[in-house]
Amino acid sequence: MEYRALGISGLKLSVIGLGTMTWGEQNSETDAHAQIEQALEAGVNFIDTAEMYPVPPRAETQGRTEQYIGSWLRRTRRRRDIVLASKVIGPGMFPYLRGGPRLDRAQVIAACETSLQRLQTDVIDLYQVHWPQRPTNYFGKLGYEPRDADGPAIEETLAALGELVRQGKVRHVGVSNETPWGVSEYLRLHRERDLPRIQSVQNPYSLLNRSYEVGLAEFAHREQIGLLAYSPLAFGMLSGKYLDGVRPPNARLTLFTRFSRYNGEQGVAATAAYVALARQHGLDPAQMALAYVSSRPFVVSNIIGATTAEQLRSNLASATLTLSDDVLRGIEQIHARYTIPCP
Repeated sequence: MEYRALGISGLKLSVIGLGTMTWGEQNSETDAHAQIEQALEAGVNFIDTAEMYPVPPRAETQGRTEQYIGSWLRRTRRRRDIVLASKVIGPGMFPYLRGGPRLDRAQVIAACETSLQRLQTDVIDLYQVHWPQRPTNYFGKLGYEPRDADGPAIEETLAALGELVRQGKVRHVGVSNETPWGVSEYLRLHRERDLPRIQSVQNPYSLLNRSYEVGLAEFAHREQIGLLAYSPLAFGMLSGKYLDGVRPPNARLTLFTRFSRYNGEQGVAATAAYVALARQHGLDPAQMALAYVSSRPFVVSNIIGATTAEQLRSNLASATLTLSDDVLRGIEQIHARYTIPCP
């Protein structure tokens, strides 16, 4: 397993990270503990979660994923073996969470303290803002519409994160589902207000969504803010298992039809092309897709998720796959035909 620097934090993360958002919905507590053990055995040291998880979010299950990680930590006492990340929820239709979430000082601090209790740990290594307070382009939104920001400004959010760092409850901070302007604003406030420096941005990145390359990749290179890539298989689309209208039993898109971000007409056509390329070269389509994400120099960790031990084994194996020049050329040719088909 390769390990890469997280910004300038001094931490090193495994190039494959373990995503957890199915734990508590599609996966049981026993499944979750088994996945952690399997991933650690393969060299993974980075586990990513969020107060919102599992997904799809429901009041009845909110926080259950962190609880499962906490019970594993209590049982094994292996806190030092992992770099643990979590997230504070942004605004949205979640009235069951603190009366409606906002990224103000009180809610950021309350969210972190509650996550610490569920995780049964004294400190979170990387605490991230799950999505912005302001209205902007994230979760696949296109066509920017200028609107006045509503609610607390980034400075209040970052100052609250700074309090948590000073108190020793958080080691480092990051953002998620952010834009180039948002990243630049966090950096400006760090420089001008002596607030914590963000070390990472966790955004979608896959063969179906390379929008990160358009603007944010330059930040990663020039400002040493690394990408934690989520949805590298585009909800499993890039495995090819949903092609030709197939809906395998218990698969995510079978169970939760609300997830339509990656299965539109262009997404399906691009997926078919990538799957055909993988098979032409004798590769597993999912492993090829994951290996491509991991090969990008601006990626710090490629966050995989799985609902079965076999899926996890196969995804972990992508860490040792090096794509040939022919495969890489084929990927770029498909990308030229289907450029960011699923933003």
